[in-house]
Amino acid sequence: MKIPHRLSFVIAFVVTLLSAACSTSSIYVVRHAERLNDSDTTSLSAAGLQRARALAGLLANTQIDSIYITPYLRTEQTAAPLATQLGLSLTRYPASPVTAITGRLRQLRGKNALVVGHSNTILEIARGLGTTPSIQKIEHTDYQNLLFIRMRRTPFGQRAHLYEQKITP
Repeated sequence: MKIPHRLSFVIAFVVTLLSAACSTSSIYVVRHAERLNDSDTTSLSAAGLQRARALAGLLANTQIDSIYITPYLRTEQTAAPLATQLGLSLTRYPASPVTAITGRLRQLRGKNALVVGHSNTILEIARGLGTTPSIQKIEHTDYQNLLFIRMRRTPFGQRAHLYEQKITP
């Protein structure tokens, strides 16, 4: 009689451990919105501010826990409406190397994040998280791509799924 009781305890313990090792994170990766000019220190244009508000509306109910931006004003201004709406602070990461942010994102467990990057980094971030975007290059005038990566972790490994959509103001 003691053996089945012990066996059920061991099974419950193993199931608990396996469940604790499972998690799903949603990571949204977007390029900063339209800039006022081509200088490194430029702010967003009126169209960019409008797109930033549209992004906030789109992601308002996605349970974002953290928002990552590069040290550039345009990434901060892109993320600001959502950060304000959710009461979150912005966390800066270096624009390069991309592994600085992908390593951090891979550590998320059951948390959701927005990453605001640049035309030359967002596809690399998606690839660094184990996905293959259908877009090969982000053009200088292209600000509408939102990459949504769902990362599922199990005791048997990690899988990443990419969904692509457009942000329209």
